Amino acid sequence: MVTVHTSGGSAVLRAAVQAAAPFPQLRVLALTVITSLADQDLPEIGLAPSVQQQVLRLAALAARAQCHGVVASALEAAYLRAALPAGTLIVAAGLQLPGSAAGDQARVATPQMAAAAGANHVIMGRDIARAAQPQLAFAQTLALFQAGRRST
Repeated sequence: MVTVHTSGGSAVLRAAVQAAAPFPQLRVLALTVITSLADQDLPEIGLAPSVQQQVLRLAALAARAQCHGVVASALEAAYLRAALPAGTLIVAAGLQLPGSAAGDQARVATPQMAAAAGANHVIMGRDIARAAQPQLAFAQTLALFQAGRRST
């Protein structure tokens, strides 16, 4: 999987999809709104609230450019699943293990919540990389994600 920012526009998205075409297993994911932003942060970067509206707008742009999927918060996964074409990958970012501090992330969820909301994959960084036992944190992440899939 490779990511490209939707804020680059449709030409950038289409170019990424075209560049990936010779590699049938490579999936182009379009990054929507980063998980450190909330509604109140959008005007500072020249966008109108709400995050939901921005995510939907950018995800639609990615779908029209034939990206294979999108990266968004798990909090957006359910409505993205309903809005995007069947088979579109939804990769949830901003994930944390239960009990972790949000830090700079504004839109967070657990791996279980992401799977239950319809995410195909998750991006999990800090809680694994900073764990005293990274393998254990990874195993917990995987178990939570699988539990969320079973609950749907």
